[in-house]
Amino acid sequence: MSKKGILVTGGAGYIGSHTARQLGKAGERLVTLDNLCTGFRQAVLYGDLVVGDTGDRELVSRILEEHEIDTVMHFAAHTIVPESVENPLKYYANNTCNTRSLLQCCAEAGVKNFVFSSTAAVYGIPEKGVAYEDTPTSPINPYGTSKLMSEMMLHDLSQATEMNYIALRYFNVAGCDLEGRIGQSTPKATLLTKVACEAAVGKRDAVYIFGTDYPTADGTGVRDYIHVEDLATAHVKALDYLRNGGDSAILNCGYGHGFSVRELLKSVEAANGSPLNIIEAERRAGDPPELVAGAEKVREVLGWSPKYDDLSVIASSALEWERKQLNDPWSN
Repeated sequence: MSKKGILVTGGAGYIGSHTARQLGKAGERLVTLDNLCTGFRQAVLYGDLVVGDTGDRELVSRILEEHEIDTVMHFAAHTIVPESVENPLKYYANNTCNTRSLLQCCAEAGVKNFVFSSTAAVYGIPEKGVAYEDTPTSPINPYGTSKLMSEMMLHDLSQATEMNYIALRYFNVAGCDLEGRIGQSTPKATLLTKVACEAAVGKRDAVYIFGTDYPTADGTGVRDYIHVEDLATAHVKALDYLRNGGDSAILNCGYGHGFSVRELLKSVEAANGSPLNIIEAERRAGDPPELVAGAEKVREVLGWSPKYDDLSVIASSALEWERKQLNDPWSN
């Protein structure tokens, strides 16, 4: 095992904390950098927490040197699509400019491995509803564009230096740690599973279905929901791959099949044992009828084999976290 350290940016957030927990459990030496804008101290279960911004070059350079960092896992980002449309420069500042600053520090420090948190939003609305890694990128919002620009910087930097990278394009992340130690506590969350579970425990009055007339089996949108623990495992596999000399790559992270909005809501209702207050509304602009990952490559390249491809597991783990947070809410 490498004696070098791993810097996890945004490691106090939802996906970063689940990945850091797996890395810490495996005995890795971790440093989490998070400004706690949407992250939580309680989510950092292993290693050191440094409160600060990825755009602070002096701070980042000091962390890389003092902790002998040879791998960076970069999760820190703004991720709310509607907000990116309303305030695009906020997203370009944090997701793109701060990533550029972080990469500058990594280049100067000789960081060898970089694992990047990207998104299926880089594809926009692909034909036939399935996106493969070679599907043309055509983001329809600043969030997706901000991430795509970071991917481009990573590619170019890897060509000019010895740093290799894996960019993981997430599809719809859901669920929580099955032992209830950490979960998604993002305020004003927009992810459907989180919203539905908040409605189930009374934090919201209702959950909305935006569009019931799509050309899908039940008329509602279909998405590829991936359990956060499986996604975290993909990051650990990416680290192993890079350490073993693997070439840079972009990989989709999904199960390769989808569930409809109604199917997801029914799973939450089943886990909760009671119906949700569901309100049907008009389609939202830019929502594709179906968005599913072409997910063969991540299995082939990383040897990744998901364990929680089960909608009931996704729903029940997310719901248990919401119930726990009713009695013991986190604050950042």
